[in-house]
Amino acid sequence: MYKVLLLLFFGLMMNSCNSDSDTGEFVVGSDYLSVNNKVILIDTLTVDVATINFDSLVTSSQSRILVGNYDDPIFGKVKSDSYFQMASTSYSLYNESSDTDAPNYVFDSIKLVLKEAKYFYGDTTKVQSLSIHKLTQKVKPNLEDNNFYNNSSLSYDAESLGSISFKPKPNRKDSVVVKLNNEFGNALFLKLKKHEISNFDEFTEYLKGFVIKSTSGNSSSIIGFNMSSALRLYYSKYLGDSETSLIKNFSVLDVSRQFNNITLDRTGTQIQDLPISSNRLPSLQTGNKAFIQSGTGIACRVDFPNIKQLKYLSDNGAIVDAELIIKPVNNTYSDTYPLVDSLRVFVGDKLNRIKGTLNTIAGKPVYAILNKTSDEFNENIGYKISIGAFLQSEMLKESDSKSSLILTLPSISRAVDRLVLGDQKNANNKIQLKIYYISY
Repeated sequence: MYKVLLLLFFGLMMNSCNSDSDTGEFVVGSDYLSVNNKVILIDTLTVDVATINFDSLVTSSQSRILVGNYDDPIFGKVKSDSYFQMASTSYSLYNESSDTDAPNYVFDSIKLVLKEAKYFYGDTTKVQSLSIHKLTQKVKPNLEDNNFYNNSSLSYDAESLGSISFKPKPNRKDSVVVKLNNEFGNALFLKLKKHEISNFDEFTEYLKGFVIKSTSGNSSSIIGFNMSSALRLYYSKYLGDSETSLIKNFSVLDVSRQFNNITLDRTGTQIQDLPISSNRLPSLQTGNKAFIQSGTGIACRVDFPNIKQLKYLSDNGAIVDAELIIKPVNNTYSDTYPLVDSLRVFVGDKLNRIKGTLNTIAGKPVYAILNKTSDEFNENIGYKISIGAFLQSEMLKESDSKSSLILTLPSISRAVDRLVLGDQKNANNKIQLKIYYISY
């Protein structure tokens, strides 16, 4: 439909126009502001929505250990195991200049202390079980780059060094403490005591790293731990009748040597047939919905196939603003699966390759911001994006190439949050596009 608007009213909106960093800015000049000019609202343009799947996501250098698993009723079985290398600033057990006291140092125990990062996703009321394993392969990335990805993995010893079952309490400052095998701990202690390990290279040759694996059969959450987590070696010094308790800490000193292996089994879901990364799964094939999930590489693609037709509305016309409103589908979010406050917005090509971010005129990234104001049927809940300059540029393109918008969650590489969005044919949560077009 087309609605004639008061130009005075529209003038108040012009300063909010955004621009795509790839296409440059579009600025409304004073020549447009004649009283004879007509502004119309176009809200019937076709918007195509689809789900895409990135090949992989970088999960190293994210400063978050993610472990756990849960069965998502919409997305499938989600699981995260975490791999990391540990080190210390010193590999000496004692500071004395002489080794004469060395026989008086005795091993006590060894523990892995995991400090919660106040991130969790899913239902934390159920028991979570973790198992710690020693790596048999160094935490060293491939030669092509210096990254590890959500589909990266390393070989490890099948025998567990220690395990724990617990109910997560991620909003507290509690630590999860896993007692490790004494034989493993004493062997490491003796290597340090005898100076057989005295530097980083010797240490990582002996102890290449760890993987924390989720072993819960009925867990329902993924928990985050921070980089202050530590391998803690407890030992004592005996001198006469006195005893001194001591601790040697090893931690993740290099965040690039920690990554999360995040997997998703989509069997039996509406997105089980997601194609390769260069293709897309149209929303018409998934119940008029599109899907986004951090950690696994699932994103939403938005296309405007008929945008070039608008240039034939007038010999002299322009898009001066446009608003895209994307709505989460009812009953797909809850306290267990909450809505995020914003979405990241990228510009992509036909093969789903990211060309850049959608930026404001000032060059800052545009986010789709959540309107949390709800009514009886949650019809007002949705994400809004200003895309006027992007559509103006797409409308005026001389070539046949078209750009799309790609929507992801902000913490795409360090979380497992997810979102389900409606398309134009969704019964209750339709995506809406409002274009303000001026002819002059």
